[in-house]
Parts: sequence; C-alpha cells; structure tokens
Amino acid sequence: MKFKFDWFLKGMLAVVGLAFLWPDPGAHDGFLHPELLNKAGIALIFFLNGLGLSLLALRDGALRWQVHLLIQTSTFLIFPLLGWGLIKLSGGWMSVDLQDGFFYLCALPSTVSSSVALTVAARGNVPAAVFNATLSSLIGVILTPLWMAWILGHSGADFAIGPVIVDLLLWLVLPLVLGQLARPLLGDWAGRNRGRIQIADRLTILVLVYTSFSDSVHQGIWSRYGSIALLETIVGTGLLFLLVLLLTRGLSHLLGLTTEDRIASVFCGSKKSMASGVPMAHLIFGANPALGLILMPIMIYHPLQLAAGGVIAQHWAHRKAADKSN
Repeated sequence: MKFKFDWFLKGMLAVVGLAFLWPDPGAHDGFLHPELLNKAGIALIFFLNGLGLSLLALRDGALRWQVHLLIQTSTFLIFPLLGWGLIKLSGGWMSVDLQDGFFYLCALPSTVSSSVALTVAARGNVPAAVFNATLSSLIGVILTPLWMAWILGHSGADFAIGPVIVDLLLWLVLPLVLGQLARPLLGDWAGRNRGRIQIADRLTILVLVYTSFSDSVHQGIWSRYGSIALLETIVGTGLLFLLVLLLTRGLSHLLGLTTEDRIASVFCGSKKSMASGVPMAHLIFGANPALGLILMPIMIYHPLQLAAGGVIAQHWAHRKAADKSN
C-alpha cells in the first residue's frame, strides 16, 4: 500500500490556507455561526459512524485477548505516558497550547479505516484489527476526556469536566446510539453508499478544521508562534510515532504473538484518529481561540502515520510473500 496524497489531505491544506486568508466567516460570531455549525457537524459525523458500525462483524476478532490488551494499552496508556514525558522534556520552550495539543493527540483513540486497510495490505490479522480499532473508538469517548481532565487539572488549568461530559453525551454518544438504532432501517443503504458516507464525513471534518483555524487566526495565535510551533510539531510527532512503533513491535515479540497478530498490533496500536479527534476537540476545548494550534499535532501525525504505515505494510507483505515462496 503506497501513500497517496488524497483529496482529503489536499482539502485539509486548502481549508487551513483559507482560514489564514479569510478567517472571519469561521471565527467566533462569524456568519457561518460556528458555535452551531460545529455541533451539528459533530452530531452528523457520529451518527454516520454509528450507522456504519456493525457490532456483529466484530465477533471473529474478539478472542485474541493478548492482541486486544497490547493495542488498547498502547493507545490509552503508553501513548499518554509518552505525551506526558514529552511535555516534561519540553520545559518552557513549547507553548502551553501546543503541549495540550500533543497530549490530546496521545489521548485519542486509534483509527478504524487506515488501521484495517494497512493490516489488510500487510496480510495481518484483519478481524483483530477491525475489533480493536472499533473498540478503541468506543473506549475513547470515555478515556480521552478523562485523560484531558487529568492533564489540564495537573497543569493548573481551569477545566470543568461536567459540561464536557454533558456535551459529549448530547452531541457524540447520542448520535452514535441513534445511528446504531437506525441500522435496521438504513444499514443496507449505508453499506451500498459507504463511499459517499465517507465523503460526507470527511467534508464535515474539513469544515471543523476551517472553523478551528479561523478562530486561531482571528485571535492572533499564529502571529505569536507560527513557524516555530510547526517545527516543534513535526519533530515531536515524528519522535512519538517512532517510539510507539518500536514499543508495540517489541512488546508483540515479548508476548509471543504470531506474525499476523503482530501486524495488527503495530498498525492499530500506533495510529490516532483524526476523524474522532477534530470533533471531540470542539467539545473538550470549546471556544478556546488556540484550538487550531491544539489540533496541529493530530493534523501532522495523520499524514505521517499513513505515509510511514504504507511503507511498512508494503515491506511486511513482500516479506510474507517471500517466506511463502521459499
């Protein structure tokens, strides 16, 4: 599987550029009314996720408990601990908002589509990848805000978890449940139109990215940090990805997992979900004018994990093919 600079990544660059050139519509009190548009977009994303989530399809991957333990530990424990360590090492040379962004990246659930696609390309355990990527998304609804409450409270920031939980239940969990309840009626339609649903999902994420960066530009956040923050983000995300990749691969060997299970563990355990990350950030950080800066780590990590994952998947697939031919 080769990395493709697809329309979504191009669109992400385009909406960020548009936010810098014309931030007023997407900024607070702009004519797009982002305070309403964002919540409607979040509800749409998670309704579509619920509509496409087949719990029955997870049964084939449910028995590999060692794989599940490794992937979920990597996603929700190893990653946050590495993020916390990065914040401590950064000292005073990284802005507080960017520190929050790095920890937020580390607290996010794994991806679903790319984790499974890379596991398929590398000829790994696909049912285990489907099970864990989906399970991670569900666990993340609870653990991601709890991790953020811990780190923000630990740093002395004023963070009220109660309103965040209410917003998560109203705009994220409820649409997800409604999507599941609608599956008997709309499930077949969703299966036939999976590509169109993904396009609608990604377009909505682009709108949320635009409003996030528009408010940051409008408030002058980028004039204070700019290129320094971008450089710090590129270095930090690259380091995080490398460390998690090495740790998941090493732990999978220690647990004695099969090659197929190791492939699923590495791909699911090293991925972070931009699809969940962008809408959840709007609920967790609310009207924080630095939201664009907070989101930058996941926006850099997203194409990095796809590009590096494609190369690794190709290597594993070729090696497995060579082993079978010998």
